[in-house]
Amino acid sequence: MACNGSGCQSGSCYKDEDATSNQPIKSEETDSTNPTNVCIKCKLNDAVSGYGGIDDGRFCADCFKTNLFGKFRFAVTSNAMITPTDKVLVAFSGGPSSRVALQFVHDMQERAQRNFDASRDRSLPVFGVGVVFIDESAVLSIPSSEMEEAVEVIREVVSCLASPTKELHIVPIETVYSSDSGDGKERLIKVMNTVTDPTGREDMLLCMRMLALQKVASECGYNRIVLGSCISRIACHVISATVKGQGYSLPADIQYVDARWEVPIVLPLRDCFAQEINMLCHLDGLKTVKFSTGPCSSINRLVSSFVSLLQEENPSRESTIVRTAGKLTPFQFNRIPEIIDGNVPLATRRRQKRYNLKSNESVSSESFCPLCNSPLNKSEIVDWSNMDSHRNSDSFYNTCCSSCQFQILPSDSTLIEQFYMDLPQPMVSRAKQASYGNLSLLREQIQDFLLSDGEDEK
Repeated sequence: MACNGSGCQSGSCYKDEDATSNQPIKSEETDSTNPTNVCIKCKLNDAVSGYGGIDDGRFCADCFKTNLFGKFRFAVTSNAMITPTDKVLVAFSGGPSSRVALQFVHDMQERAQRNFDASRDRSLPVFGVGVVFIDESAVLSIPSSEMEEAVEVIREVVSCLASPTKELHIVPIETVYSSDSGDGKERLIKVMNTVTDPTGREDMLLCMRMLALQKVASECGYNRIVLGSCISRIACHVISATVKGQGYSLPADIQYVDARWEVPIVLPLRDCFAQEINMLCHLDGLKTVKFSTGPCSSINRLVSSFVSLLQEENPSRESTIVRTAGKLTPFQFNRIPEIIDGNVPLATRRRQKRYNLKSNESVSSESFCPLCNSPLNKSEIVDWSNMDSHRNSDSFYNTCCSSCQFQILPSDSTLIEQFYMDLPQPMVSRAKQASYGNLSLLREQIQDFLLSDGEDEK
């Protein structure tokens, strides 16, 4: 895992080497069993087993950790997720996936710092790392004592990480509203209570959580947000999004990079399984936090249980689901914008150019749902010439995707106006931008029938 080159002057995340050298260890046997119970990589130590992953019983503890970190590192390097000049914000929910994401980002930063200190010219800076925890107790029935204990554990985890020091942000989710109004919590509760569908409530909370992450990142100067989404969670999202009618926007959510947001989102654990992540937390004694949640009959929960059953039957099911969905055409924003900073190593820029999507390999989208920010299909864009009402709430309803209209927005038209008024300003702004965009699209469609300024009316 460590950089062994004595003359290396860059961190492992932007080392001047072919990105293929960072690929995870490949199994040397095709059989799913290991009758000798010896690590198939080092062939010295006993293999670890019992976590139920694809490579269960194949690697010893050290090789298992190296293999998992290799998947993470290859995702980071091949997609240019982290460069020396970046300031990265790790979203830490307290769960195993976000805990491992934080640990791996810390490991890469620590190596980059050692290489920086050992180099003579110190030409490459060390990327910065921050950690954010979104406190959702305002809308979730989490006992205050449980939340306080969780926050203490999170503070301990971050403080125990070796230097460089990482700033921790504990942010209540109601901060998505302007701090000047002072009634953010009340408005948030009113919005969430308006959503009666269990699936819609979960999806709306996810939208609010993403807004809170973006707010922290933009206000504190971060230019990347790291999420701990692993292949197991993405597999569940593939099924649930399909069930909810989000097939068009699905490719946007399952890529390594999502730059449709003001601060791009990256998923460096996209190739790692939840079972592997849980095993690493067990082997390394990584502290995690688990909140008690009651039963829920939402589509998301049902799909999660369904995929878990599939995974128990065949450990490769989650991978198959994600690989199949990966054949869908991604969007142009599923890549990091081209690097023009002269401080970024040439190898990183070359690697980004090599792995970035080509224009003919992606789909462009200019219209997004103001709630979930999903790209909209042309069939979902409203023809404003046929609209009789020009109320803001009506415009908002028609700029939302069909899934949000069905799952989140109230069915009673009299409640939509109040729902719209209680939304955070970023969502309202996105709706207005979508309205202007749709009007521009309408103008393009009727351009041939408009009189120019120089033409006389007849």
